[in-house]
Amino acid sequence: MATLLQCTPFYRSISLSLIPILNLSLLLSSSCLLSLPSTIGFSEGTKLLHSEILKDEAVARLNELGKVSDAQEFLARTFQSPASVRAGNLIRLWMEDAGLQTWVDQMGNVHGRYEGLNPSEKALLIGSHLDTVIDAGMFDGALGIITALSALKVLNISGMLGKLRRPVEVIAFSDEEGVRFQSTFLGSAAIAGVLPVSTLHVHDKSGVTVQRALRESSIDITEENLLQLKYDPESVWGYVEVHIEQGPVLETVGLPLGLVKGIAGQTRLRVTVKGSQGHAGTVPMTMRQDPMAAAAELIVLLESLCKQPEDYLSYDGQCTASTVQSLAGSLVCTVGEISTWPSASNVIPGQHDANAVVCDPGLISQLKSATYAALKRISGEDLDDVPMLMSGAGHDAMAMSHLTKVAMLFVRCRGGVSHSPAEHVSDNDVWAAGMAVLAFLETLT
Repeated sequence: MATLLQCTPFYRSISLSLIPILNLSLLLSSSCLLSLPSTIGFSEGTKLLHSEILKDEAVARLNELGKVSDAQEFLARTFQSPASVRAGNLIRLWMEDAGLQTWVDQMGNVHGRYEGLNPSEKALLIGSHLDTVIDAGMFDGALGIITALSALKVLNISGMLGKLRRPVEVIAFSDEEGVRFQSTFLGSAAIAGVLPVSTLHVHDKSGVTVQRALRESSIDITEENLLQLKYDPESVWGYVEVHIEQGPVLETVGLPLGLVKGIAGQTRLRVTVKGSQGHAGTVPMTMRQDPMAAAAELIVLLESLCKQPEDYLSYDGQCTASTVQSLAGSLVCTVGEISTWPSASNVIPGQHDANAVVCDPGLISQLKSATYAALKRISGEDLDDVPMLMSGAGHDAMAMSHLTKVAMLFVRCRGGVSHSPAEHVSDNDVWAAGMAVLAFLETLT
């Protein structure tokens, strides 16, 4: 058969969009999970585990933020919408409550920072996004922001915040989902310095540009000050993100937390299939050029490729039999949208391209030790290990990897469900995530 894809020895995700739009996620990886206890209980007194902040208050804040929506019937917060601005203001108050200095930058990102004992040292950045998809759950993005602020509040109350050896900054990114402008990572990409200035002129379905949306929120953004948002890589020590797993592995192994070893890259293209119009009753089948039929064949072909990649991949210097075998069961193809229109132009513009990201081994090791310590405090038992997972979804850490080393901590979510009102993280798992962030921050004191 003709070669459709060329193998690479590393994980990579590819998405193709046709009109019909096709999203093909390609992931070359394998992850090994160790045998772990099926249940975790809390062995220490709640005072020692700071339950009033890391659990009770954190859960209450997640619920409060989950009600900040542009719709009454469901949760929706898109870039610089009224609800998004209100959510940012609320998060800023919580940052100040944790003892942080706060500001909002020209891309609408909300920052909270504590300088520590050595303000000139490289800073640890912790973040996630405050925007949501339409009809969202309340944990995606928000969990990473709130657990970080809860841990810092514990340090502040206990008098340890002032003993941090380096600055720590929490960033609530204004846009990661890309719902409004179909351009993901607006907030984190600006900080990392990889957001093209042309993005300011991208418009939503109502014709409002990114620049105008910011100006309507009293944020004066120009191409010049967009470029100035980029952090100096020499000023940043690393980036850590806490996020719901969006998958079922942690629930299966019975643990609340797991480390991320890599994030699959994604490439999305909008492909137009061009055919010819013809009367349904008068043009015979042998002469018809129906683009919908051709698009349907492409969809089925891509599905077959994902199920049986060995039938479609050729072997070259980089592609071996073992590499092809590693693809089995890991390729994903989804159809996101189908639309038709007479005489559509035959173009293939790129929609999204993000390379795969390897989380930093050293930062993972530190975060893993902190996670292990937190889980041991919770369970009172020694664990065999903390799971190492792959992320098939994109995260702000992908953009931040252009700036600094990154690490991620996944939190168990019920059924692996996300981007849905059914998205759920138990109160105790919120607590465990906060404990892990706290243990990590304590290594900086």
